[in-house]
Amino acid sequence: MNFPNDDEQQRRSRNFRNIALVIVVVIFAAILLQSFLGPSDSAEKQIRYSEFLALVKAGQVATVTVKGSGLATAHGRVRPVGENASLLALDAQILREQQRKESVQKLIELQERRLAWQGQTQGSAPPVGANPRVRPGGLGRDEVLRRQLVGLALRAASLDRSLSALVRARKEKADEISTLMQRVLGTAERFRTDVVVSDSLLEELTRSNVAVSFEGASDSSWIFSVVLSLLPFFIILLLWYGMMRRMQGEGSSALNFGRSQAKLVTKEYSRVTFDDVAGIDEVKEEVQEIVDYLKDPQKFTRIGAQIPKGVLLVGPPGTGKTLLARAIAGEADVPFFSISGSDFVEMFVGVGAARVRDLFRRAKEEGKGKRGVIIFIDEIDAVGRKRGAGIGGGHDEREQTLNQLLSEMDGFDKNEHVIILAATNRPDILDPALLRPGRFDRKISVPPPDSKGREAILKVHVRNKKLAPDVDLKVLARRTPGFVGADLENLCNEAALLAARRNKEFIDMKDFEDAIDRVIAGIERKGRLLSEEEKVKIAYHEAGHALLGKLLPKADPVHRISIVPRGEALGYTLQLPLNDKYLFTKEELLDRMTGILGGRAAEEIVFEEISTGAYDDLKKATEIAKRMVVSYGMSERIGPINLGQENGNVFLGVDLVLNREHSEKMSALVDEEIKSIIESCYRRAKELLQRNLAALHKLAKRLLEVEVLEGEQLDALLKDSLVLPKAPQPV
Repeated sequence: MNFPNDDEQQRRSRNFRNIALVIVVVIFAAILLQSFLGPSDSAEKQIRYSEFLALVKAGQVATVTVKGSGLATAHGRVRPVGENASLLALDAQILREQQRKESVQKLIELQERRLAWQGQTQGSAPPVGANPRVRPGGLGRDEVLRRQLVGLALRAASLDRSLSALVRARKEKADEISTLMQRVLGTAERFRTDVVVSDSLLEELTRSNVAVSFEGASDSSWIFSVVLSLLPFFIILLLWYGMMRRMQGEGSSALNFGRSQAKLVTKEYSRVTFDDVAGIDEVKEEVQEIVDYLKDPQKFTRIGAQIPKGVLLVGPPGTGKTLLARAIAGEADVPFFSISGSDFVEMFVGVGAARVRDLFRRAKEEGKGKRGVIIFIDEIDAVGRKRGAGIGGGHDEREQTLNQLLSEMDGFDKNEHVIILAATNRPDILDPALLRPGRFDRKISVPPPDSKGREAILKVHVRNKKLAPDVDLKVLARRTPGFVGADLENLCNEAALLAARRNKEFIDMKDFEDAIDRVIAGIERKGRLLSEEEKVKIAYHEAGHALLGKLLPKADPVHRISIVPRGEALGYTLQLPLNDKYLFTKEELLDRMTGILGGRAAEEIVFEEISTGAYDDLKKATEIAKRMVVSYGMSERIGPINLGQENGNVFLGVDLVLNREHSEKMSALVDEEIKSIIESCYRRAKELLQRNLAALHKLAKRLLEVEVLEGEQLDALLKDSLVLPKAPQPV
């Protein structure tokens, strides 16, 4: 039985998806067109015929459109409650009663004024024997006015009762209509119902003041109803078909696990160029040669040169290996595939090898008719580890993946147009077959940048930042030894965040200095509560470090001292070299160890006791002494012998381990030498601090006052106060 190949399956699947998408779009377009051309049934509420008659009798139906004859469909619209004819009539009657009441009220006010005026005009003396309140022929005038006023008051009371009754009737009628509307329609304003067209119905509609119109029956509505009812089934069928296609293995394995996870990066997608890569000019030139070859291959081929088939970038984390790959993707006008080494390995057997095959198949397809294609494998050590005896019956899925990768890179079938670019920070664990020429012809080390390189990297990262005039990138580069590109980018961002937190318009040098402290020592913890005794011990501890940094001739200059807790440290002394150093003499290492042990020595001299604050110092000093004895051959008793077990360029996760091929006696001798060197440096630290005890007290006291001292302030404080060492260097 012949099965279609991957390309044919993909083409069929794409065609089916496109056809299904067109059908769905056409259906929705037709529905939208119907909604614009005619009244939408979706906005109408279906009601019963009895409810329709109730609305008509209540006077709430404004218009009705009857479609068809005999048994027809009526589409209608209701009027607002305030426009009901009954309510409008009651409103008019209430208005008339209010006007009559106002007229009577005005007559009452007029009669009251007349009565008051009548009493004022009859203040003169009446004739002898005459009654001033009674007319000669009958009632007095004021009595007549009073009786008229009483009649008007009774009339006003009657009007009040009538008006209250009308208002109450109007409210009851409005509540009745609102309840009916809410029960029948809810919030809808349009309705539809099935009616039997008859004379009685038309008379009722005319009597209720309903505007009636007639239309012929339309056959389009049922078509759209059928389409809408069938649409969910069509979508379910489409999803079921797609799921079945995936389960049948649309590729090299079930559930599509055999497909490569590599991303095709285009030049438009990657905006990083070689202008964004700084501090590693030599490495950039080596990598840029690949781009030059892809852009102008004749320049190289006319003299018989061939481009490297594979380039391996090795170096510590953060030095710019992946950034170089992104720059190549942005510069090279060829297909660029990017994938991580861990993307090859999956839980199913054979998936890794299948993904390798699929990756190179896609690369070859994209490279047809083009100058080449680049595959970038980041963290290749995840798939390229050295092969061994295997675990669990001698089978290892990762080894299968590696074998397939080796075959694709330089096997029986040549890949003339595929260039492999890989990055790792663990070259020591890579398989030798992967590193041989023909697979990785060029191995490029990406080291941490020097002072000049750090300055160039800082220039790149401050391009979009507002800097104050006092910012000197050259000084910052000298103050950040050991920083890689990622550290410097983080440093610039931390400085910008600090400036924004302080509401500054520009980033000044103080922000960068504080950012360096945050990156090196951690976040300042002002909330940590320390007792006065602990503060004094910390001050003397850091003063011991700083004082030995000034006294020892081979020690690095002291840049800053602080007793403010940062991160996990209760204080720190920052010593920075004047220049980048790549070689260290024995004297320099001994001076460094002596300075490291200065904090513990100061505590023992001043307080006659030691604390746990020197834990990290002892760890660092022991590591230096161990390397001097085991790796560097700096022990006179053992001699120039390397007893360490280190492999090449190790950038991560490997500690120095003694090789157990030597005797137990040699191991004991190594331990004795390590202990002897540390004790010698510790004695020297105590001797130097004893000679400069006054300077130690002076420095500790000043630290307790200001908490932070810069290098220049330290020089001014200890000027003419130091007793320089005269003793020879310990051996």
